[in-house]
Amino acid sequence: MGAVLALFILMGNPAPGFSLADASGKAVTLSKYKGKVVVVDFWATWCHGCKQEIPWFMEFQKKFKHEGLAVIGVSMDEDGWKSVKPFVKEKRMNYQVVIGSEDLAKQYGLENMPMTVLIDREGKVVASYSGMVEKDKFEAEIRAALARH
Repeated sequence: MGAVLALFILMGNPAPGFSLADASGKAVTLSKYKGKVVVVDFWATWCHGCKQEIPWFMEFQKKFKHEGLAVIGVSMDEDGWKSVKPFVKEKRMNYQVVIGSEDLAKQYGLENMPMTVLIDREGKVVASYSGMVEKDKFEAEIRAALARH
C-alpha cells in the first residue's frame, strides 16, 4: 500500500495503537494518551528533514503541553538506542521518544521520513504528512485540535 493511500485511509479513523519501549525500557502506549492531542513523528537521526522539524516539535511540546498536547517521536533508526540516546541528549529533546517497529511502520504506511500524524483527543487521525510539515500550518492544525473538547 502506498504512503499516500495509507495516510488517506487513516484520516478520520482511529490511529493504530502501539506499545513501544522508551530509553529506560518502559512501555509507552498510545492508548495512555487518550484525551490528549498527540503528534506522532516518525523520524531518524540521519534524516535531514527530521532534524529540521525536531526543534519545531520541541517548541510545540513546550508551548501547548499544558493545553493537552503530547509529542511522541518514533525513531526508525536501525541500530535503535545506540544512535538515538546520544542524539536525544545532544538535541535536548523535551518529548517522549521511542523506537519504532516494522509492523508499526506498515500500519501507518510509512515509506519515507519524516512522517507526522496528528491525533485528536478521541484518538482519531485529523492530519498526516509524508515529508516535512509546514510549521505554521501544522501549528494551526494543532491549535484547532486542542480547541475541540
